[in-house]
Amino acid sequence: MRWSLRDSMQWAHTWGGVATGLLLMVAFLMGSIAVFDRELDRWMMPDTRLPAPTHAVSLDRVVAPLVQQAAPPGGQVLQWLADLPDARDPSLALAIDGRPFGRVLRLADPHTGTLLPDPGTLGATRFFYPLHYNLHLRAADLGAWLIGFAGMVMLACIVSGVIIHARLFKDFFTFRPGKNLQRSVLDLHNVMGVLALPFHFVITFSGLVIFFLIYLPSAIQALYPEGPNTFYTQWLSRYDRPPAMKPAPLSSLDAMVAEAQRVWGGGQAASVRVRYPGDANAYVEIRRSVQDGIGRGFEPVYFDGPSGAVLQTAPAMPVTSVQRFMVELHSVTFDSDVLRWLYFLGGLAGCVLIATGMLYWVEKRRARHAQQGRLGAALVAGVACAAITGLILATLAMLLANRALPPHMAARQWIEVLVFCGAWLLAALHGIVGALRRRDGSAPWRMQCATIAALALACVVGNALSTGDHLVRTVARGDWAVAGTDFVLLATAAVAAWAARRLALRERAYRSVGEARHA
Repeated sequence: MRWSLRDSMQWAHTWGGVATGLLLMVAFLMGSIAVFDRELDRWMMPDTRLPAPTHAVSLDRVVAPLVQQAAPPGGQVLQWLADLPDARDPSLALAIDGRPFGRVLRLADPHTGTLLPDPGTLGATRFFYPLHYNLHLRAADLGAWLIGFAGMVMLACIVSGVIIHARLFKDFFTFRPGKNLQRSVLDLHNVMGVLALPFHFVITFSGLVIFFLIYLPSAIQALYPEGPNTFYTQWLSRYDRPPAMKPAPLSSLDAMVAEAQRVWGGGQAASVRVRYPGDANAYVEIRRSVQDGIGRGFEPVYFDGPSGAVLQTAPAMPVTSVQRFMVELHSVTFDSDVLRWLYFLGGLAGCVLIATGMLYWVEKRRARHAQQGRLGAALVAGVACAAITGLILATLAMLLANRALPPHMAARQWIEVLVFCGAWLLAALHGIVGALRRRDGSAPWRMQCATIAALALACVVGNALSTGDHLVRTVARGDWAVAGTDFVLLATAAVAAWAARRLALRERAYRSVGEARHA
């Protein structure tokens, strides 16, 4: 039997999606959450729920004294970095590196010039966002390689899907929820695939471009035998010099920011990094805000620390500009709430696309596998349960732990991580064991959907009880980061409760049919 091109693409599309469904679900769901990572940070860190800044923060009067307060006494500060506040993140973030204390991370209120208490959480920016692209498996870049492999498979599935479904326009308008489950799932899979096809292609391709240095290191190794640092210096137009080991005071940082803005022709500074503060060879790196425009967020200006003179303003090379454009396009760093919501919805469409693909595979084979005594459909159903409802359940469990744990509890942030991992493991075991016990390709979806609804609602209630910031208050004061998170949680609870209800009715109907057959 000779296979046609369409048959070959069907095979690649089917098995590529099933084999990488779990990884793709993690990447797309966590990526969707990361679109609003700064907003979710404010929900998870109540002390950062500050008013939006009305003017630029003074580095000389506010930031420099805060660095001195945050640095552990008796240590030597080698460098410090300040991420300046903006409308999305009104708190000031400090990172101080030195000896012997290593790295210190602190948040501060730029309005009062005071350090905020330790948030006791990694938040969305340090947990959900890295989970999206490296699974927190940093050794040998293992997580990036796994996500990169899944991304390549996703691109292949997109191309093969277009070939399989040649009638794209017709498929977009074909959704029959009243048909049998297999038909409805396939229709929804086709609609989601066509609806966000350009977005899914661009977001997957740009994600691979971001980490091209990990996936394609051979050229750097061949052209830079002395090591990759020389390449990074040239590619990123970086400046560096060793310390002079002679003391010297630091010049005005505010004046340096003003000069950087003059060099840029306007715009705002996003971050300030001071290398070797207090040394005669200290230098300052000021980076431009990505909110000034896509592709413009990488224009560092380097200054001599003691004199304040400009050391380097080299523009990025064309290849660097293209790569940075892809980074900012993927990361939706530009200042547009409408586009951010479109990215979020596009990411959720990707989650639905992946989920319906796995469910269609199961529904198509469940009856045949059950009759033959095979476990393939049951096993994939269990893995799908872990990837879809299990991952959502674990995310909500972590958010609930964030609101339920005492604020100053020791190792609080790691307990939240353990809650996430434990909840996901339990949900995965529940789904896989439940599916294997049933042996008919079904999984305990109803119970997990009901649990998701309860957890999402508990998160909203927990936020109101632990902080007093209920929806009426946050909406009244215009705190849309917190209010928006609560609204999304309520929507999640409503959808999950509806799904649990529909699944309960479906199970009842199956039982009635089974009883009628045995009567």
